[in-house]
Amino acid sequence: MENQYREEFCEIFERQVHREGSDRLLAWLKTTDFFTAPASTKFHCACEYGLVMHSLNVYRVLRERYFEEGDSEESFALCALLHDICKAQFYKTSTRNVKNEETGAWEKKPYYSVEDAFPYGHGEKSVYLIERFLRLKPAEAMAVRWHMGGFDESVKGGSFAISSAYDKYPLAVKLHLADLEATYLREHGTSEVRKA
Repeated sequence: MENQYREEFCEIFERQVHREGSDRLLAWLKTTDFFTAPASTKFHCACEYGLVMHSLNVYRVLRERYFEEGDSEESFALCALLHDICKAQFYKTSTRNVKNEETGAWEKKPYYSVEDAFPYGHGEKSVYLIERFLRLKPAEAMAVRWHMGGFDESVKGGSFAISSAYDKYPLAVKLHLADLEATYLREHGTSEVRKA
């Protein structure tokens, strides 16, 4: 499975993204766990390869539902495929004892936990990591920064900056909607943790 997701991701990225530094970004990504990591600890795509699966799903939704004449294929690919790049090197697999209800025996079960070595914020960290390799356009930076919508920590803390970003940059709204649809509709039931 991993090769299938990785190959599809790389094929889309290499076909659509031609900005200076994109080759170095992709090369770095291949040195991380991006292509094997989960997308969450227990919710959507909490499974091996979940992060790359989610990135591809967001790209598909963004492209199928929201691409309009005048939109940039490169921007859509960059934002959708890399919006959660902050989750590379972010999760750790651990085990805990869980009682088997049928046998009464305690068994070790794997689970994912967060080990954030660079706690910079979710969208902010993704923008930072991308811009280590290539320059984002303002609309792209806003889209990646605010893709979490109302789930973003600064919004929960009372920031109104997201409203201004959504008003000025339609791509930011489109990416947020694509992320929501991928997470809650297309990826419903994809958590191995919740199945266990």
